[in-house]
Amino acid sequence: MDAIEAWQARGTYETLRGRRIFTIDRPADRETPAPPVLILHGFPSCSFDWRRVIDRIGATRRVLLLDFLGFGLSAKPLDHPFSLFEQADIARAFIEVLGLDEISLVTHDMGDSIGGEVLARDLDGALPFNVRARVVTNGSIYMDLVRLSAGQELLLSMPDEVLAVDQAPNRELFEASLAATFGAASQPGAEELEAQWRLLEREGGNRILPRLIRYVEERRRFEDRWTGAIEQHPAALTIVWGDADPIAVYAMAERLHAARPGSTLERLHDIGHYPMIEAPERFERAIDTALP
Repeated sequence: MDAIEAWQARGTYETLRGRRIFTIDRPADRETPAPPVLILHGFPSCSFDWRRVIDRIGATRRVLLLDFLGFGLSAKPLDHPFSLFEQADIARAFIEVLGLDEISLVTHDMGDSIGGEVLARDLDGALPFNVRARVVTNGSIYMDLVRLSAGQELLLSMPDEVLAVDQAPNRELFEASLAATFGAASQPGAEELEAQWRLLEREGGNRILPRLIRYVEERRRFEDRWTGAIEQHPAALTIVWGDADPIAVYAMAERLHAARPGSTLERLHDIGHYPMIEAPERFERAIDTALP
């Protein structure tokens, strides 16, 4: 059984908001009063990113993950206008199916924005569960600081439509673009890159990348709502950031820390955009300290 098959075997499929969504519900190793942790992944990857830390986090807490619509092992409808609002609906539906009334929230990259919508709904009084604590890591919190890669700019320049097979990003281009987001001393190995490509390409996922990346435009449009909620939500906030990230640069973490008095900033030196892959032990220790 390879790494993807092993990961898939840990989860189940739920129908959430009418879509087939891959989910994982890992119970805590021992009984604990800590609320479950919901992890929201980033673009263009999926919950598979978290495989090296889920068991460490799960030693004392129930851990919940899902692949968003269009990502990883979840359904990838080709002719669909993807939206972060819908992804937030799916995350909410997952928690409701489990019957939970309190969670902690850990978010990365695109997941930071989806988490921002979850928090905004809570501030609006429209969320049926409480968020007790949260961890934000390497994502586009402040759009004026984002340094999009050449690959991201290329995808955004394409029409919002399904690409023909021969026009879609290929493995070589994807792997090079992904590796460029990692720290110089924590580069992904060949097996990591192959697995990430297989998960992306599954069910034609590489053909819908120009549609999925429209979240960046949506992120700009609703920055006041989502960044405002990230800054203002009363749940304790810990910022864990790889400082060698070339896209979500470390200045974002510093600005968020300054904007939110009482927050905690954990700097991961020489780590890039994927700290849960690049430095899992350091990353997990920071999360363990942050969560109740």
